[in-house]
Amino acid sequence: MDLKQQVAQVIHSSIETSLSIEEIQNLLEIPKHDGHGDIAFPTFVFAKELRKAPQAIAQDLAPQMQGEIVDHVEAVGPYINFFLNQTLITQAILEEIYQAGEHFGELAIGHGENITIDMSSPNIAKPMSMGHLRSTVIGNAIANIATKVGFNPIRINHLGDWGTQFGKLIVGYKKWGSEEAVRANPISELLKYYVKFHEEAEKDPSLEDEGRLWFKKLEDGDQEAYELWDWFKNESLKEFQRIYDMLGVKFDSYNGEAFYSDKMPAVIDELEAQGLLKIDQGATIVDLEAYNLNPALIKKSDGASLYITRDLATAIYRKETYDFSQSLYVVGNEQSNHFKQLKAVLELMGYDWAKDINHIPFGLITQDGKKLSTRKGNVVLLEEVLNDAIDLALKQINEKNPDLANKEQVAHQVGVGAVIFHDLKNDRLNNFDFNLEEVVQFEGETGPYVQYANARAHSILRKANFDPAAIAEGSQFNLESEEAFQVLKELNRYPEIVASAYEKYEPSVIAKYLLSLSQQFNKYYAHTRILTEDEQLTARLALVYAMTKVIESGLAILGVEAPTEM
Repeated sequence: MDLKQQVAQVIHSSIETSLSIEEIQNLLEIPKHDGHGDIAFPTFVFAKELRKAPQAIAQDLAPQMQGEIVDHVEAVGPYINFFLNQTLITQAILEEIYQAGEHFGELAIGHGENITIDMSSPNIAKPMSMGHLRSTVIGNAIANIATKVGFNPIRINHLGDWGTQFGKLIVGYKKWGSEEAVRANPISELLKYYVKFHEEAEKDPSLEDEGRLWFKKLEDGDQEAYELWDWFKNESLKEFQRIYDMLGVKFDSYNGEAFYSDKMPAVIDELEAQGLLKIDQGATIVDLEAYNLNPALIKKSDGASLYITRDLATAIYRKETYDFSQSLYVVGNEQSNHFKQLKAVLELMGYDWAKDINHIPFGLITQDGKKLSTRKGNVVLLEEVLNDAIDLALKQINEKNPDLANKEQVAHQVGVGAVIFHDLKNDRLNNFDFNLEEVVQFEGETGPYVQYANARAHSILRKANFDPAAIAEGSQFNLESEEAFQVLKELNRYPEIVASAYEKYEPSVIAKYLLSLSQQFNKYYAHTRILTEDEQLTARLALVYAMTKVIESGLAILGVEAPTEM
């Protein structure tokens, strides 16, 4: 129920104005204090036209504001404050949520078009660290938001399984590694060699040349190089899959950089045929001066390919394979220049769909204010963090509710959910410091706080033996409570919250909304004896039920589970 639109219609029909309903709607505000009504209209816009002070305009116009949705209005300073018809709105909102059920908040912005989402993309032979969390959970949430608004998301894990680092890793393994050690503990051993390579290369720069040479061998199909690379890759994928299962994230494609290695020559030939390539100090480039960008480096002087060469082949392949309406790259903020170059080169090649490519940047997770770095060995392993979060959740459950059934399962839902929610409640572009003790708290602005509000609501429904199917069509939902009405208005915002999250590619919009909804519900719970047997009991239970539907829908979009007991 679009309350702002309905109030805008009341204003438009009550006075003579050149403003359209949409223009009036855009001016409407939600008052910061409940006592100032539900919606406020600032009258400054009429001051010039009516040649009056806004305060006088508000006093003159307020008595004219009449409509079924309006209970009464008050002129306060330059504002007309609208107090809405709570009975009518309560009935309309609860009916709408009941009829829609889990589909409440779905929007027909898309019509089944494909959206490719490049997300997660860990590097083979390196552990998944906390640094990989953001791309994974932001990408997954955006995919879920896209589904909710009518698109078909295609989650692509563009594995970092190609590039000079594999030459370095092969050198490290051949110099300091052992097959037995790698088979016993693949990822941590391979990481050791990678870190040691960089330490030694600082003393002996010729190691960098050896690394480049072995990657060139890999590109040229050398058998020993290929077999080592394939072994490193398969061991890594087993570890990644275990972590994705913990996070509840699935992919439609694992085609990584190596998949496109044989597709690059065609792209280079196309660039050559279009006269877009130049030689600069032995390297092959595309000049992007017209875009105010540095040249795109297509081939190094030794003939080895680069990220952008592979990404050009990737973008073309995805368009041909999926015919996407949007192609999203959920990749850190530091890569923004790379994606500007990618779009510019595709545009120069004549691909008009280059405009449909969007980089979805995000900030860093830090620890004690410092960036996490694999190269220096300063790694916080994602799997360890998730396991620690589960243990912390279990400890709190044992303290608060030791007799809870399925404690381990609930602890997993709460612990993993806490880590995901904490990431997603932060604005995507912001950096944030990670402190596990703060993340897995049942109070404050946390995932467990939202999960607990939902579990509390389910507890009320269980005690009442509430059956949503028993609510007859045409039931009257009359709630004479200001706290209940605040919850209802918050529930009513859910579809516009989903739309806003989609338009901004910003899951934090939903996370922050769920915190606000949980706070409103807890305030209602604290002020109201919900299970009192009176004529409003069914309406109160209907409100609690509606709240669970919206919270569970929002958490599902974020990729967070919603236990019904905690």
